[in-house]
Amino acid sequence: MTSLLFNPVYGVIAIPIIAAALLAALPGYRLTAQLNVLASLLTFVFALFLFFVGRAAPSPYLLIDDLNIVFIVLNTFVGFTAATFSASYIGHEIETGRLTPVNVRFYHSMYQIMMFGMNLALVSNNIGLMWVAIELATLTTVLMVGIYRTHEALEAAWKYFILGSVGIALALFGTILVYVAAQPVLGEGEMAMIWTNLVAHASEFDASMLNLAFVFLLLGYGTKVGLAPLHAWLPDAHAEGPTPISAVLSGLLLNVALYAVLRFKMLMAAHPEALAPGPLMITMGLLSLIFASFMLYRRRDIKRLFAYSSIEHMGIIVFAFGMGGPLANFAGLLHMVMHSLTKSAIFYSVGHVAQIKGTQRIADIRGLTQSHPVLGWGLAIGVLAIAGMPPFGLFMSEFLIVTTTFAKSPILALLLVFGILVAFGALLMRLSGFIFGEPTGAVKPAEASFVPLYTHMALVLMAGIYLPGPMVVWFQSVARLLG
Repeated sequence: MTSLLFNPVYGVIAIPIIAAALLAALPGYRLTAQLNVLASLLTFVFALFLFFVGRAAPSPYLLIDDLNIVFIVLNTFVGFTAATFSASYIGHEIETGRLTPVNVRFYHSMYQIMMFGMNLALVSNNIGLMWVAIELATLTTVLMVGIYRTHEALEAAWKYFILGSVGIALALFGTILVYVAAQPVLGEGEMAMIWTNLVAHASEFDASMLNLAFVFLLLGYGTKVGLAPLHAWLPDAHAEGPTPISAVLSGLLLNVALYAVLRFKMLMAAHPEALAPGPLMITMGLLSLIFASFMLYRRRDIKRLFAYSSIEHMGIIVFAFGMGGPLANFAGLLHMVMHSLTKSAIFYSVGHVAQIKGTQRIADIRGLTQSHPVLGWGLAIGVLAIAGMPPFGLFMSEFLIVTTTFAKSPILALLLVFGILVAFGALLMRLSGFIFGEPTGAVKPAEASFVPLYTHMALVLMAGIYLPGPMVVWFQSVARLLG
């Protein structure tokens, strides 16, 4: 058992909230940017300690198991690289007058509160606390989306707030229904809200109540995942907010909501008479994939383009988990990790491209490999990876999902391949414009750190070539846990 004097999970949730208080009080952009990076790094280090020390027994509020360690490590790693990217990105925003020093203090403080909310949701053993933490993360990202105070940014923030509130209200109702189903068995109070108690006694609950609860939970948390037709907030939030927040939204917040869905899927699977969650997840996943794939052809804004790409890939991931089974769950987990790393890297490059060109219009972004080779080729590699080209990790995960689906249902596999190919064509069409042709617009040098971008892409490339044995064993364990 882990000593209470050193339980890494306390660092994962305490560091961000302490850093948020300091960042709200300290003046000076450079100091707060460095502190933001340092706090994010320390949080990631504590998350890594979860691998190397024994796990404490679950408490009524906190839980660490094989499933949430995947999400916690990924969450804190991308949070760290996004903070590093943010330091140079926000510096440029101050120089151009888009943000003031007061805005930046607010931004850095909210960034750490957002990380606290997401981390808390991932380690919660109480389904009510998990709901509160996801709502906290949502509200902080709403505030950050509207930080530029333009008409478009405020409209996007309000749209996100309204649709997110509808989703979280549905998720709350589903959570209450789970409590109502558990209460006759576990009694009143927190005992009927502790996840480890719920899954241990799930077979004793009222199946019809669990079925109704899961429908509301899938719709509610599915709004946060960005599944069609509940996705409308996502493209606007990506396009109008600061690019580091776009990276966090696509790379992290969607995963946190997905984590909640997976937890409740496990609860449903533990009841032999409950509704099978797979068909609902497969339907919403395929709908999101095919819808977003066609929408990619009509985007004129580069950040909106990759927002729809996130909807597409979350559809693939939810589809894989809906198919279920050890191999499909393994592939879904791998795809989630690869998508987070790749999509956040793409937004790191897109953020600097938009700053250099002074626009997010795709038509005004041409010939990047000539005008800004390091940035241009970084974006090109990211687009090739997210399109599913070998030898990147996303090709491996998509190949596993498709082959597993063919073995179970060839018709579903054909629909899946159709959606993937439609999206593939749209992304390659856009990529040719970014790379080739005469450079347009500004050609000033990029004042950026390329380390986060290329670190992510190196990891995605390595995963496509070789997955370390311990990682495979770990993912297989999680896949079995998901059922």
